[in-house]
Amino acid sequence: MAIDKNKYLSDKLQNMSQSATIAMAEKARKLKEMGHDVIALSLGEPDFDTPDHIKEAAKQALDEGYTKYTPVNGLLEFRKAIVEKFKRDNDLEYTVEQIVVSNGAKQSIANLCLALLNKGDEVLIFTPYWVSYFDIVTFAGGVPITVKAGIEDDFKVTPKILSEYINDKTKMVIFSSPCNPTGSVYNMEELEALGKVFDRYDDLFIISDEIYEFINFTNKHASLGTIPALKDQVITINGMSKGFAMTGWRLGYMAGPTWLAKACAKVQGQFTSGATSFGQKAASIALQTDLRPTEKMKVAYEKRKKMMIELLNEIPGIKTNDPMGAFYIFPDISDVFGKSTGTKKIANANDFAEFLLTEAHVAVVSGSAFGDDNCIRISYAASEEQLREACLRISKAVKSLS
Repeated sequence: MAIDKNKYLSDKLQNMSQSATIAMAEKARKLKEMGHDVIALSLGEPDFDTPDHIKEAAKQALDEGYTKYTPVNGLLEFRKAIVEKFKRDNDLEYTVEQIVVSNGAKQSIANLCLALLNKGDEVLIFTPYWVSYFDIVTFAGGVPITVKAGIEDDFKVTPKILSEYINDKTKMVIFSSPCNPTGSVYNMEELEALGKVFDRYDDLFIISDEIYEFINFTNKHASLGTIPALKDQVITINGMSKGFAMTGWRLGYMAGPTWLAKACAKVQGQFTSGATSFGQKAASIALQTDLRPTEKMKVAYEKRKKMMIELLNEIPGIKTNDPMGAFYIFPDISDVFGKSTGTKKIANANDFAEFLLTEAHVAVVSGSAFGDDNCIRISYAASEEQLREACLRISKAVKSLS
């Protein structure tokens, strides 16, 4: 007898979208299994290995017996390293009681939403946004409201745009800088301008997702939490995955008011408890010692970005900005809408991403997953050889449209 799964699955689950990046990665893997040479530019994962000194620190921690449960909010040693890192790199003053270590920055954001949001609370999400923001907010009972900025604004929300959406019902704002998916970076002047709008609302909390901090091609990373008037309203999110090529280690962290850190630890204590013990020991070393491997990764990313911008701008119908961080390009491809493959018209970004996968064997992610259906996200966390070949394939595929 066939089971009606919709009868048993929760409404929360059925209303949740599958991660588009994971979905595209699965499609790409299936094509590879069929023998096709697929270039995967869909996942947001560094192609570098974790630096050796961090791996050695984890091995040493294992030898020293760090294999047991950790405090829910994180090892004191790691939280101290995070406090020092915030002061050194960001001019942010926190205590260890204000830090919560989680199983990835995604969990840090989920903890916050579950701790703060009641049913119907409005949450402004700067758009284009990272895919999970929308569904995490919805799952927690909040009402996500997208605040969109286009390529003409470098995909950055301005105070004018923000003022049109923010109101007394707004409970939370979420944004990332450097941004996934656009790579755009807010400078301090831009954050201060937004801060003047935020400062009008005392009951508002702002999640500043800075997970790509170390992949920043500007002179200095800017943190919203350094604005004194917003100190008690900003929660800073960061983690080890991107800047240290530690995606599989699942280590993220948040910093905010002490009462909110305790609330997030309470949530986490009922879901996963503390993050891995030996991983936290290694991450402490990563934050406190040699950052040269991280700097080398950033230099390589910037070189690839420049190459990709040059190659993509040669393709008719593709328009790019010049992203100053992360490892993504978010080109506007709306000029190809209405064109045909011969059997099917390209009506939107979903169609275009599917077209590139099936015809060019290049996996990218539709911008619709990030709240902008005029664009696609391309990750350049791949070798220069792969990136050049991918651009050649994309160019050939686009030129075949009529």
